[in-house]
Amino acid sequence: MSIKDEQTAALADLIACPTCDALYQNVEPQFQQRAVCTRCHTVLSAPIKGSVARIVALAIAVVVFLIAAVFLPFLRIEANGFKNASSIFDAAFSFSAAHLVVLSIAVLILILFIPMARAALLIFALSPLLLQRPPFRGAYLAFRWSEDLRPWSMAEIFVLGVGVALVKIVDLARVEVGAAFWLFSILVVFNVFQDTLLCRSSVWRALDRARNGVRND
Repeated sequence: MSIKDEQTAALADLIACPTCDALYQNVEPQFQQRAVCTRCHTVLSAPIKGSVARIVALAIAVVVFLIAAVFLPFLRIEANGFKNASSIFDAAFSFSAAHLVVLSIAVLILILFIPMARAALLIFALSPLLLQRPPFRGAYLAFRWSEDLRPWSMAEIFVLGVGVALVKIVDLARVEVGAAFWLFSILVVFNVFQDTLLCRSSVWRALDRARNGVRND
């Protein structure tokens, strides 16, 4: 083994705190236990038994709900005898004036395409683990991308913004929320559960074990 290989192996045995960069030996806790940074108390690892199956199930639900939300009404507004129903695309392209086209496209990407892409990447990366098979080629990159996209998934912010807007206009017009609004609201709950279940260090270890032919519990 070369010096470079020895250094790489040594680094693989270390884990850095994402908050304060403190280094620790990369020891996997037991299920329902947590490894916590002694300096800033950030949770480094918290494996949950059966979490992979639940994460994949939630990711599939996110994809299904997002596709359904595209084709279902989002809001219906009635004022002075005039009625108007809008979909997710209508809401995004409400900024479609010439100087706001970029904003419309950004809204659509952030509230629809990025959440769907992140869910699809998680399904691709983790689904073979459910069948006790080696991960697909590119699974490591897919999981890394899903984590990189996480801060840019704005479905929750969109629902919160719509809720604030509804409070302001409810006295001016009759507003009915459509099925797509409730689907997005449920997606917020799904994302919270998914982030609670997702222990990143445990996922990396599970991918390594599956690649080496070791069964994951």
